[in-house]
Amino acid sequence: MSEAASPRTGWRARLKAEWLLLLFAALAAALALLDPRPAADYRRWLQSPTLAGLLGLLVAIQGIRDSGLVQRMAGALVARMHSLRTLGLLLVAATALLSMVLTNDVSLFLIVPLTVAIGGISNLPVARMAVLEALAVNAGSTLSPIGNPQNLLLWQHAHLPFLRFALAMLPAAAVMFVLVAALTLAWLPKGRVTLLSAQVDGHAVSVPLAVGSVAALAAMVLAMDHGRALEGALLLALAFAALARRSLARIDWLLLATFAAIFLGLGHLAELAPVRHGLDHLALDRPLPLYLAGIVASQLISNVPATVLLLDRAQDAIALAVAVNVGGFGLAIGSLANLIALRLAKQPQGLRLFHRVSVPFLLVCAPLVYLAWRWLG
Repeated sequence: MSEAASPRTGWRARLKAEWLLLLFAALAAALALLDPRPAADYRRWLQSPTLAGLLGLLVAIQGIRDSGLVQRMAGALVARMHSLRTLGLLLVAATALLSMVLTNDVSLFLIVPLTVAIGGISNLPVARMAVLEALAVNAGSTLSPIGNPQNLLLWQHAHLPFLRFALAMLPAAAVMFVLVAALTLAWLPKGRVTLLSAQVDGHAVSVPLAVGSVAALAAMVLAMDHGRALEGALLLALAFAALARRSLARIDWLLLATFAAIFLGLGHLAELAPVRHGLDHLALDRPLPLYLAGIVASQLISNVPATVLLLDRAQDAIALAVAVNVGGFGLAIGSLANLIALRLAKQPQGLRLFHRVSVPFLLVCAPLVYLAWRWLG
C-alpha cells in the first residue's frame, strides 16, 4: 500500500515545489489563447540573452560546486570566524559589494552556494542567510548602473555619466543597506560559530574542474558584459558536455523553465491594453505617484518588466530607478534575484520565511528611502 502510494506522493511533492513554474506557465498559456500575438512578441518577451546568461552561470557554478572548491572555502572561512553575527554580516556585505560590480545574479551565484556549504559544516542558519542575502543583493545593486537589469536600462535611457547615476542612487542604497545590516544583527543568533564537522579544511578539491569552472565563470561574465551571452552559454554547455557531463546533468533546468514562463507571462500581461490604459490615468510626472507606481508594479510583474512598462511615461529616470529598486523587496516576484537566492539555497519553507521578513521590510524601507532620496538626492 505504502509502496504503491509513494510515486504519487513524490509527484505531488514535486508539483507543489514547482508551483511557481506551473502558475506562470498557465498564465502564459491563458494569455496566448485570449490575446494572441505575433511570434516576434513572444521572442521579445522570452528575453533569450537573459536566459542564456542564467544558463551559463548555472553551468559554471555547478562545476565549481562539484570541484569541492566551495566546500574548501567554506571550511577555511568558518575556521577563522567566531561569531555567527559577524560571519553573517560578512556574507551580507560581500553579497552587496559584489552585486555592485558583478550584477545581482552573479553575486548570488557566488555567495549563496558558499553560504549553503558553510551551513553544512556549522550552525549558521542557512534559510535566514538566504533571505538576508536576497535583501542585500537588492540593496547593493541599487547603487550601481550595472548592478541589475533595471538600472542598466534606465542608465542607458537617461544618458547620465556613470558616477552621476551612482551618486543620485547613493541615498537610497545607503538606507537600504543600513536596514539590511541592522536586520542581520538583530535576526541572527547571538552565539558563536559551532563546527559540525571535525575536518572543515579537509575537503578534497578537483583542481582541473575548479580552475576550469572559475575560468568558465569569468568568461561567462565577460560574454554577458559584451552582449554575447548566448554564444558564451553554448560554448560552456558544449565544453561541460565533453569534459564534465555529470556537472551538466545536475543543473537546475527547472529554474530556467520557471524564468522562461515568468518572462512570457509577465511580458504579455504588461502589454495588455487595460494595463496600459490604466497607467494613462496616473500622474507619473510627479515624484510620489511615480514612486508608488514603480513599487506596486514591481510587486505585480517584477521590477524589470515594471521598468519597461513605466519607462516611456516617467519623466525622471532616477525617480523610477529608486522606485523599482525598492520594489525588489516585498513579494518574491518583486525581483528575480529573490527567486534565484531562494532556489539556490533550497531551504524548506524558504519562500514563506522570505515573505515574513521581506514584506515588513518593504513597508519600513519604502518611506525611509523616499524621504532620504527627496532630501539628499
